[in-house]
Amino acid sequence: MTDMLVPLYKLPPAKPVAEGIVIRRAIGPEMHVVCDFAEKHFSRNWASECAVAMAAQPANVLVAVENGKLLGFACYDATAKGFFGPTGVDEAARGRGVGAALLMATLQAMRDAGYVYAVIGGAGPIEFYKSQCGAIEIPGSTPGIYGDMLR
Repeated sequence: MTDMLVPLYKLPPAKPVAEGIVIRRAIGPEMHVVCDFAEKHFSRNWASECAVAMAAQPANVLVAVENGKLLGFACYDATAKGFFGPTGVDEAARGRGVGAALLMATLQAMRDAGYVYAVIGGAGPIEFYKSQCGAIEIPGSTPGIYGDMLR
């Protein structure tokens, strides 16, 4: 999968998320909840990346929560500085704008931290990233940083 580049200085305004859903930064005591969620719904590799992002102070993980339940997460600076991801939303919560809200809140957090660009490593839904945040594909970026990863 190709990497994508997002110019953070051109971010469109955040889109509203469904009523009752809160997007916020995770805190340390939630590390096990976020990492377990990532492993259960996505992969052990994503759980590892979540653990790295959670170890930052403050955590480089944003979460979507509704009535005390974790709906999704988005990380940055997990695999490399300036990298967005991984990010994932519980299948039952998809279609409610949670993924887009997490994406934009996380990219805004990166911009607020001083980044001018964000890299979406090994981007899956390319059209989603293009439409939501103006991401562009980085030529020659496949397999990228994940190519020699131990499995």
